[in-house]
Amino acid sequence: MDLSTLQPAEGSRQSDNFRRGRGHGSGNGKTAGKGHKGQKARSGAPRPGFEGGQMPLYRRIPKRGFTCRNSKHIVAINLSALERFEDGTEVSVEKLVESGVVNNPRDGVKILGNGELTKKLTVKVNAFSASAKEKIEALGGKAEVV
Repeated sequence: MDLSTLQPAEGSRQSDNFRRGRGHGSGNGKTAGKGHKGQKARSGAPRPGFEGGQMPLYRRIPKRGFTCRNSKHIVAINLSALERFEDGTEVSVEKLVESGVVNNPRDGVKILGNGELTKKLTVKVNAFSASAKEKIEALGGKAEVV
């Protein structure tokens, strides 16, 4: 068996593009796949989460805490992670994603000052710690906030 040749079993995949309620000859006429009577057979069936008047689960469970809608999720990476780039390279968020240092930059990338850097780089990201900026500029590189 080879992962590149995997496929679903014959007949297991079915299309959902047939027309419902177009006569019994179509195989899906009369009740149009809704069964006989009952609330779900009628139009205006209840919204998702409705439990027939019983207090729904999303209202029964306790709610705690607060989530700030304006908060940003900044991905932090250490200075030592920039060591993989060539001397004199311009390092951007796109380059970091491309090289695999960051896989999901979310709202931005911040460089922290942990580790050593031995190369002169031009780094263009969203934020720097003071020590990281100091170390980059000490080697003759540039730390630019995008």
